[in-house]
Amino acid sequence: MIQTLPHSTLLRYVYNELPADERHEVEDALLHDPELAAVCADLLLAQRALDHLARGPRPTTTAAILQYSRTFLR
Repeated sequence: MIQTLPHSTLLRYVYNELPADERHEVEDALLHDPELAAVCADLLLAQRALDHLARGPRPTTTAAILQYSRTFLR
């Protein structure tokens, strides 16, 4: 693998957080390094899987917090 990109740069690329010039550098590196492209593909798959996870607390947790907060209203 020719990887000359820091892992953090690749993550920022996956999450669309790079300025245009850096994004083009990453895309050029991906075109010329199949192993780096495979790592990027794995990160994209992980990102999509994580995006489908529930992001809120369990209903019992919310109920417990609300019940606790009601003790201050008395």
